Formats: sequence, C-alpha cells, structure tokens
Amino acid sequence: MQILEFQEAVEIIVSKDSRYQTECYFFLRDVLNFVIKRRRKSRKENISSHVSPVELLEGFRLQLLKEFGPMVPTVLDYWGIKDSSDVGQVVFHLVEAGVLGKTANDTLDSFAHLLDFEQAFVIPFQPIQLQATATSLISSL
Repeated sequence: MQILEFQEAVEIIVSKDSRYQTECYFFLRDVLNFVIKRRRKSRKENISSHVSPVELLEGFRLQLLKEFGPMVPTVLDYWGIKDSSDVGQVVFHLVEAGVLGKTANDTLDSFAHLLDFEQAFVIPFQPIQLQATATSLISSL
C-alpha cells in the first residue's frame, strides 16, 4: 500500500474515531515493518509477514523506548493509548480499513493485558530504590 493510501485510510479512521491520534497509526506501521525486518534477519528464511500480538507489542515497547525514552508515558497519553488493548484497537481499525490483514485467530481480546505499561515505561526510569519498591508492590498484586 502506498503512503498516500495509508494516510487517507488513517484520516478516515480518525474522522470516525478520534480517540487515537494520527501519529500512533504511523508509528504502529513503522513498528510492524521493524518487527518483520527483525524476524527476517534473525531467521534468514522466507516467512510470513503476519505478526502476532505478542511480537507486535514487544516491537512497540522497544521502538517507543528507543525513540522517546522517559517521555513514553507522555507520548502515549497524547496519542490516547492507555494500555495494550488500545494498541489492539488501533490495529483493528487498520484491519477494518483494509490496510492490514488478520488471521481467523486474531481478535481484539488477544491484545488485552499483554503489556504492563507501568512496568515497561515508567519503572525503568525511576531511581533504583523506587524501582525495587515499585517492582515489589506490583509483584504483591
């Protein structure tokens, strides 16, 4: 799909559902490309371009940290992304627009609770003592 077609699809999606900012759709597209390229490099074989929710969210986590570091929570808040279910919603908006495909096993529920945003994006940037306290508090839940 050409960039202009993707941009048009995103504009239509955002006009229908403005919960998520345009930038998160483009970022997610870049994450998908990153995950597919990384998979192909590591396996050195011709493989499917289908990306599982687990793979996508790990790529999402890595790319967010790489690009935004400690500003990730601020960026996600601006984009309207509060948890991994929101990432799934963005994916399924792109599927419904015909930009992405899905398998019969792919569901919106597949994204629920896969990535703890606090653990992934907040705790790593806290001072060491706070990290240990926060980790023990999360573990006790």
